[in-house]
Amino acid sequence: MNQFALFAVLLIVVVSAFILPPLWLGLRSTSKADRKEANLAIFRDQLAELAREKAEGSLAEADFEQARHELQRRLLEEVEPATAGGAAPAATHGPSRKMAIVILVLLPILGLLGYGILGNPKALDPVQTAAPQQMTPEKINEMVTSLAEKLKANPDNIQGWLMLARSYKSMGRYDEAVEAYAKAEKAINDDPDQLASYAETIAMANGKGITGKAVQLVERALKIDPNHGHSLFLAGAAAMEAGDNKKGIAYWEALLPQVEPGSDIDRMLRSGLDKMKAGK
Repeated sequence: MNQFALFAVLLIVVVSAFILPPLWLGLRSTSKADRKEANLAIFRDQLAELAREKAEGSLAEADFEQARHELQRRLLEEVEPATAGGAAPAATHGPSRKMAIVILVLLPILGLLGYGILGNPKALDPVQTAAPQQMTPEKINEMVTSLAEKLKANPDNIQGWLMLARSYKSMGRYDEAVEAYAKAEKAINDDPDQLASYAETIAMANGKGITGKAVQLVERALKIDPNHGHSLFLAGAAAMEAGDNKKGIAYWEALLPQVEPGSDIDRMLRSGLDKMKAGK
């Protein structure tokens, strides 16, 4: 039970403790026994008042006797019905118990309905409110290893190999990334994004720059899309490394309109263009 549910239950219990006992145990407001007890107290007070007036001389003996007899008569009228049956009638419960049951049932129902309308019901679900599991390097390695094992059993899963290649690349495991890309090479011949990423991975793996097969992959990507940004960048870098400044300038000048002016890549491209132009 989460904190909200616990608080709601406690709140219902507290409210019920104040509301329900008077309704459940409460008697009718005016029972006969209570009324008679009050009348007897009044008669005693009146009799004492008569005796005081007689003692003070403000009430004659005859008047005192007449008033006392009248009080006694009224007192008997109150006492006799109670003693005739042997006991005073028991007080009875009113319809308040039914009301107590209704309130007891409706309190949690109305509370849940109100929260469903005005609150956030998803907050009651521990699954919804649980903090996302932190992805540690160990967890990532475990997931990548699991994917590699699954691909051994299902080598025709092209999307799986591409996912594994990107994972290895992001982890800096370039040789393994190249092997994973090779498994899916036939399926990415028409995808300039994947071709450029494959070429870049090969360059990172061999540590010799963009040469050989990496250049072929970039050229294939530019045949599909001559304005492909990633491929233009790699092609310009390859031309600069090869000393072909004319090609390098053409590639990077075609790329400049696609980058944000003043950004890091913009400044890097302009610096490279200046060097290549100066090397003519």
